[in-house]
Amino acid sequence: MHSPADYGFHMNPATALRWVAMWMFVLARPVVGASAVDEAQFARGRALYAQHCFYCHQTDGQGSPGTFPPLAKSDFLLADRARAIRIVCEGLGGKIVVNGISYEGRMPVPVLDDAAAADVLTFVFNSWGNVAPALNAQEVKVVRAKTRFPTYDALLKAADYAPLPPAPRGWALREVSRLEASPTRMASDGKGRVLYTLAQNGDVFRVDVASGRSRPLFRAKNYLDARLGEPMALGLVMDPKRRLYVVVNQQNESVRPVQCEVTIFRTTDELDGDPFAPQAWFKTRYPFGHGPFNHGVNHIDVGPDGKLYVSSGARTDGNEKSGDPRFSSEGETPLTACLWRLDPNAASPKVEIYARGLRNTYDFCWDDRGRIIGTENGPNADAPEELNVIEQGGHHGFPYQFADWQAKPYPHTPDAPRGLKITLPVRNLGPAAGGSASRAMSTFDPHSSPSGVVWLGEGFPEPMRGTILVARYGNLASLKKDVGFDLLQAKLERKGDRWQASIQTLLAPLARPVDLHLGPGKVFIAEHARATDNASGLPMLPGRILELSAQP
Repeated sequence: MHSPADYGFHMNPATALRWVAMWMFVLARPVVGASAVDEAQFARGRALYAQHCFYCHQTDGQGSPGTFPPLAKSDFLLADRARAIRIVCEGLGGKIVVNGISYEGRMPVPVLDDAAAADVLTFVFNSWGNVAPALNAQEVKVVRAKTRFPTYDALLKAADYAPLPPAPRGWALREVSRLEASPTRMASDGKGRVLYTLAQNGDVFRVDVASGRSRPLFRAKNYLDARLGEPMALGLVMDPKRRLYVVVNQQNESVRPVQCEVTIFRTTDELDGDPFAPQAWFKTRYPFGHGPFNHGVNHIDVGPDGKLYVSSGARTDGNEKSGDPRFSSEGETPLTACLWRLDPNAASPKVEIYARGLRNTYDFCWDDRGRIIGTENGPNADAPEELNVIEQGGHHGFPYQFADWQAKPYPHTPDAPRGLKITLPVRNLGPAAGGSASRAMSTFDPHSSPSGVVWLGEGFPEPMRGTILVARYGNLASLKKDVGFDLLQAKLERKGDRWQASIQTLLAPLARPVDLHLGPGKVFIAEHARATDNASGLPMLPGRILELSAQP
């Protein structure tokens, strides 16, 4: 999603995920100069930066021009010490100018007590050429008392779980489990008794649906190779043999250009009836993307043909070139912005490209006729987000065309190759998500970050049967009005050479819904965090799983 956007999920729904990358900062050391910094405090701050800050501001503090401001040699940061503390204590929104470049976004407030805030700011103030005196907890406490969250306890209270929205007619809604880590995906055997959830860092958890009890199934540290870099785990599925597949991207900075190391792990054993012992089954790599736009290889699912389908997101926003010598200057590669198909019976599977021109298909499903329906996250430009009926051998536009826009969103947008046939996205006839009968949109409000999608088949009563549900993670860009944070219901139909859909809001507001998963007569909703809007700037604390069940 908008990594991600965004996250991400613009992330991979992304796009406000909390990242753990402590090991990537081994080259950072306290500076010697005007500031005497305690090495223990510096190390604590470095770890906190990896957990809360690095995805937007990058490992070298350079940010992403026009999207995320730099912290390295930042005139905005270093000019006002109290302001920097205030931002860490209450977040930031609105227009700012950093080193002569304007930025207008929203930074959620990180969940840090006074001592932790002092540690991370001390690290930032004394890294990448910055030099400033160390901070302490008392200095942070004094500034925090004048913010909208005057104490750490007040911040935690504001970030509590939101009440459940009213269940739509014909459905019942309940909370299943509050999670230890923010989820990116769910998987199960489809029986609705046990769910498996994936965290961004690669940890996998087991959730008992009846009791809500959750426990770690296996930890990332026990199966990932940390030498390959920071993990971004975005895909999880259980196959008919009850094997779990986990899709992990790692940012390998030990080589030039920096590489995205892609590994699909598959469990090889069972422990107390649960899949266990993941081992690498498939590996590949491609040049890591630009700034926050490496969307990664993400959703994986088993198709009606028994093959594995895998979404590989774009490594750019819109095929732009990189000016950073550490990264490849190329745009997309043959392995990115497309949908793969793999043979699960192969010992050394080969990638078959099923479809191209897909910027970031964060999720996809199949309808009753075997058609693939996928949600797609759009660019930083204000193009609509897409719902696509993905055609084998087809091209869905990226990076030549966004939605049904005829104008190019960027000066660097390339011309489509001569003779290329582009399959346009579904037209949204409304009344929800930006479309209307009089002015159809292809497909959703810009920046609303569509995430999970499921097809409601024979296990659901009329009028639910034969429709799709789409979750929208919600905007990460600061807009005049928040969009997303909801669950939509759509009825697709073919009219002429285009697909179109009537779309209505089924459930709102939701707290950053990042994935949907089917059980018997029910839909599980993974809320990635707790805030039901972007405007509040509340912290991205771990979310929960909800169960939406169809009633007779």
